[in-house]
Amino acid sequence: MLLLSQLVPTLTHSIQLNPKQHKNLFFPRALKPSFSPESHSHRLTLSQTLQSQTLEILEWASVCNQLSAFTSTSMGLSTSRKAGIPLGRSREESQKLLDQTTAAVAAMEMMRHRPLDFSGIKEVSGIVNSAASGELLTVKELCAVRRTLSAARGLFEKLEDLAMSEVCRERLLPLLEILKNCDFQVELEQKIGFCIDCNLSIILDRASDDLEMIRSERKMNMENLDSLLKRESTRIFQAGGIDSPLVTKRRSRMCVGIRASHRNLLSDGVVLDVSSSGATYFVEPKEAVELNNMEVRLSNAERAQEIAILSLVTSEIAKSKIEIKYLLDKILEVDLAFARAGYARWINGVCPTFSPEDSEVLDFDKSDYAMSVDIDGIQHPLLLESSLKSFPYALMSDSENSVHSIEENGKIHSGKLSKGRSSFPVPIDIKIGCGTRVVVISGPNTGGKTASIKTLGLASIMSKAGMYLPAENHPKLPWFNLVLADVGDQQSLEQNLSTFSGHISRISNILEVVSKKSLVLLDEIGGGTDPSEGLALSSSILQYLKDHVNLAVVTTHYVDLSRLKEKDNRFENAAMEFSLQTLQPTYRILWGSSGDSNALNIAKTIGFNVDIIKRANEWMESLIPEKQQERKGLLYWSLMEERDRLKAQAKKAASLNAEIIDLYHEIHDEAEDLDTRKTALMTKETLQIQDEVKTAKSKMETVLQEFESQLRTASSDQYNLLIRKSESAIASILEAHCPDDDDDTSDSESDSNSFTPQVGELVSLKALRDKLATVVEAPGDDETILVQYGKIKVRVKKSDIRAIPSRNKKSVTGSSPRLKRQVRQSREFKSHSGGSKDEEVSYGPVVQTSKNTVDLRGMRVEEASYQLEMAISARESYSVLFVIHGMGTGAVKERAIEILASHPRVAKYEQESPMNYGCTVAYIK
Repeated sequence: MLLLSQLVPTLTHSIQLNPKQHKNLFFPRALKPSFSPESHSHRLTLSQTLQSQTLEILEWASVCNQLSAFTSTSMGLSTSRKAGIPLGRSREESQKLLDQTTAAVAAMEMMRHRPLDFSGIKEVSGIVNSAASGELLTVKELCAVRRTLSAARGLFEKLEDLAMSEVCRERLLPLLEILKNCDFQVELEQKIGFCIDCNLSIILDRASDDLEMIRSERKMNMENLDSLLKRESTRIFQAGGIDSPLVTKRRSRMCVGIRASHRNLLSDGVVLDVSSSGATYFVEPKEAVELNNMEVRLSNAERAQEIAILSLVTSEIAKSKIEIKYLLDKILEVDLAFARAGYARWINGVCPTFSPEDSEVLDFDKSDYAMSVDIDGIQHPLLLESSLKSFPYALMSDSENSVHSIEENGKIHSGKLSKGRSSFPVPIDIKIGCGTRVVVISGPNTGGKTASIKTLGLASIMSKAGMYLPAENHPKLPWFNLVLADVGDQQSLEQNLSTFSGHISRISNILEVVSKKSLVLLDEIGGGTDPSEGLALSSSILQYLKDHVNLAVVTTHYVDLSRLKEKDNRFENAAMEFSLQTLQPTYRILWGSSGDSNALNIAKTIGFNVDIIKRANEWMESLIPEKQQERKGLLYWSLMEERDRLKAQAKKAASLNAEIIDLYHEIHDEAEDLDTRKTALMTKETLQIQDEVKTAKSKMETVLQEFESQLRTASSDQYNLLIRKSESAIASILEAHCPDDDDDTSDSESDSNSFTPQVGELVSLKALRDKLATVVEAPGDDETILVQYGKIKVRVKKSDIRAIPSRNKKSVTGSSPRLKRQVRQSREFKSHSGGSKDEEVSYGPVVQTSKNTVDLRGMRVEEASYQLEMAISARESYSVLFVIHGMGTGAVKERAIEILASHPRVAKYEQESPMNYGCTVAYIK
């Protein structure tokens, strides 16, 4: 096998000396020594053609079709399905589109994940063009224009309402700027509304004075005509000339029906029509002729006035053609922004960041760790569709049952769509350094090379279009002015192109239009021809690309192309991972590595002839001196195993870090909510105490009234007995509603310096505003104590904790005897569940939230049992579960208590409060 360093000079030299011998070898025009530059218009046309072909290769139309499901207007739907989604023509335009998407995501969050109302907006460009060309618009068309103008203005007002606060306005500013300079044609809308009733689709009388007068006269004339005809018809009926009075219209004139045999009753009338049987004549009485003539004249005059009004309003629309079309374009821009936001939520997308251009990169950024492309876990959006659990329209409803949040980096988390990311397609990492210009990806067939470069190409185009990427963390990539790809078979029988000729012709066109800001994707470069010449040509093409493009990513089976990195650090290698254990590709990219084709291993797995495989292996060994390839493979797989081990550790560390962050946010939110609940509970308790005071006063007044009424009729012997009876009743009321003297809490807290808590004891933390925590570890020599607050364990100074003496006593004394009875009844309830005092203090503050509550009301006993079992199993250790079973017939409550009493994970259970018999609190082991 010839080495690359020997092959390229030899082939190049032969071409220079003997060009005629190589007339069939088709080189790109960009590589020809005698290259004559084309005109600028030709280059522009060629670049547009190649860009369109690249979009077709990368299946951009399918991505746009996915996006179309999230549009809200017919304009947005049509634009998306035609793949007319705008791409930023500069880095600033693409960033503006991304900012609009982020603002739309924020707006949907403010509106509980629902899009704006675009229902009244129609595609009226055709109507406006018809008006401008002189055609008369109909009432329906004018109403469509009016509704569109009104809905557009309402859209802007809705955005303004959402941006009331300064923070919200800053977040929604990119959307507000779209409509900021639009003319909503309020006067035109008012004119149409003044002239036309769009609900009834009629022209109003007030549209003009002449129309109002004509309609008034026509109405009066019709009343006279109708009265006359009814009178004549009744006369005919009474004379037996018709079965029932009949007034109708024939030939646009009002008339009456009469039997042919009684024609003489209207001998001077005009026959307008005859029934199909000939038995009935439709006659216009002589007295009605002039009234009908008047009706015709007034009807024509009314129609003329209506046409004049429609013509006037049509001309107003024609004058505003530019403003209306500009407004429609801006509405389409807003619709597409919200469509991109909905699409981002659907794919659990992340907002990409454009990496700085070479001129913007500082010296200290040009290290091996500075990445031009840095994307973690990206998935191909078209392959991802089959793995998503729900489709677009499901995202716009039932938002109350979903939990969403938006981080500052733009990532959308959804608690409804998916618990985690789908494993299909396999997420890939794309890591390319700032100085890298050409990446050579090698590896086996069916290993994912083509899908990987297509994913990179789509990610570049999606970011240019302002779309989020189905990736993780903070994806970063350059902004490319052109994304050009040669992927797939370009052979054509019509153009007499072979596979090689088709590829090399397209590459030649690509090299002609590329610039320093372009991305080039070449699949199986140099294939379809003699391996030696294909290798030489591929090397020359890559050498050209490194000086003329921002980034080129190529796939190949030529191992020698991976050696270009040894002489030029602008080249980088990558390989598709292949598992020798399963003999299957893993579809992951190994950056910085060069991979083998593994053709023999793949052939072996599909059942190829064993003898042929054996002879092929012997031939390969004979081609590799001293089995260098074998040692290289062993070293390679050793490094891969080490990489996998380190990667697994990194994933584990990242997972632990994510769990800690989630736990911190959860506890932080619950801690903030405790203050609100404390205030609400104090207010509730105050109201209850006030009610008790009113009740006590009412009872005492009742006793006094009874005493006074009985005193009038009582004898002297019964007087003392009556007094004692009343005093006893009042004493009972006071005992039931007043605090006991012996419950006075005069004991002060122990001095914090002399207080030494025991393990399991509940203490108060000064640093957390006197929140309660449980002592986990005895005090050490350094005067610190390990305590647990909820799920968090923290070490605090001994001086920062305080004891809580007679905690239950204080809580009882600070309220009414009703609360003391609640505590007493609660303790009695705990005695049934087997709970102990030590167990109680280890759970910290017991606060009910939506996450620790299961509601069994309205369920059958079997369903309630299943739901309760699932809820107990899902709860974390040392947590509480609020079981709302209600009262009802008592069957659900009885079954719930049985489950709590026998479940192995339930340490104890108790009634939520003596006044709430429909809720039970379970303490999980």
